[in-house]
Amino acid sequence: MYKFKLPQCTMALSICLAMASCKVPLVATNTANTAVPESFAQERNGITKDSTNVAVMPWRTFFKDQNLINLIDTALKNNQELKITMQEIEIAGNDIRLKKGALLPTVGLRGGIGVEKVGRYTGQGAGDASTEITPGKEVPDPLMDYTLAAYAHWEVDIWKKLRNSKKAAVSRYLSTVEGKNFAVTNLISEVADSYYELLALDNQLEIVKQNIELQKNALEIVKVQKEAARATELAVQKFQAEVLTSKSLEFDILQKTKETENRINFLLGQYPQEIKRAHGNFLNLLPSEVKSGVPAQLLANRPDIKQAELELAAAKLDVKVARAEFYPSLDISAAIGLQAFKPSYFLKFPESVLYSLAGDIAGPLINRNAIKAEFSSANARQLQAIFNYERSILNAYLEVSTQLSKISNLEKSYDLKSQQVDALNKSIVVSNDLFKSARVNYFEVLMTQRDALESKLELIDTKKEQMNAVVHFYRDLGGGWK
Repeated sequence: MYKFKLPQCTMALSICLAMASCKVPLVATNTANTAVPESFAQERNGITKDSTNVAVMPWRTFFKDQNLINLIDTALKNNQELKITMQEIEIAGNDIRLKKGALLPTVGLRGGIGVEKVGRYTGQGAGDASTEITPGKEVPDPLMDYTLAAYAHWEVDIWKKLRNSKKAAVSRYLSTVEGKNFAVTNLISEVADSYYELLALDNQLEIVKQNIELQKNALEIVKVQKEAARATELAVQKFQAEVLTSKSLEFDILQKTKETENRINFLLGQYPQEIKRAHGNFLNLLPSEVKSGVPAQLLANRPDIKQAELELAAAKLDVKVARAEFYPSLDISAAIGLQAFKPSYFLKFPESVLYSLAGDIAGPLINRNAIKAEFSSANARQLQAIFNYERSILNAYLEVSTQLSKISNLEKSYDLKSQQVDALNKSIVVSNDLFKSARVNYFEVLMTQRDALESKLELIDTKKEQMNAVVHFYRDLGGGWK
């Protein structure tokens, strides 16, 4: 059986060519603005510009604490959120294979068996009754039908619709890879933040315990003075209340420590256990050196910016795919095989051979509203991708600028708070001596101790913010994923 209808193909081709000459909507020509200032705000205020960028430093080199390095290593292996992101990459890779398969012909094998009985008093029935296979043998009634054939179908990619669709899938795959890199950067930052918070809480707990001992000593002095009629019961109760307040603060810090440990355990994908950490003086830690490079480097270093750029590339290709829907498509189908009403006739050549070849050209002509709507949506998604790309660049620049300012201000604040702590430590010694000689009252001693405790805790908080600000600076520059 041979099938190729030339008149119908000619007519379809004429209609499609007339349709193709109709007006097709234009693609939006908006382009993203990727210009960034030549330097960060702090550099314009006097800091020398330097292309050296701390973001190129591997995270194992950036962090010096081996305990922290081990925690990050575990998090990168076990974190569930990261594993979910890895599966998104797998899904995007499968989508590429799906789009690539659409470019190739579809080939299959089909086998079938059927039976047909038509009415005797019909055109086909009357004809069959008079047909002879061999002299004296009529066509069987009912008529069986056995078929075994290979078939193929191929959409010829005239307007690059399928190729652009595959390219868009590749861009989205690469986008998910950058999304994974961005997740890695954030995960490293979260683990480091929580680790430094844990160290800060350990040191705050130690200070509170020292302060409790100091307050207990002052309480004993007040009790002795009361027995000597140099102090009242009010002073004793006030000092006793201050000791109880500090003990309550101790349990608050212990609870925060447990919560922070569990937060780290969650990031590491493990059940609650003690987090191994350094137990030295937290205030002696020195932040890593800060080198911001130039803003233009953000475009290459920040995974979220590269992700937005790839999403924009995919959106532009989607517009081309949607535009190609306005044009005619060419489909080619073919089949070859064997067909007979008895299995024994399968091997009788060429009588049992069937084959067909058909080409169809078809395209939208009258009702194109659905295609126009999809094209408009693709254009709108492209504009969204442009704005998102520009927003990612602006956000990255502002984040780095903010962290640079924060690092500078925290450094000055830490120096002043250190001087404050030194002054209050000396005032505790002076107030205790004066209190013993009854030259100041108990209230001044209490306030001095309270101020000293608060200033020490604030100093540790400032050191923690310093360490975290440098970690965030490293993250915001795009460091950690390489």
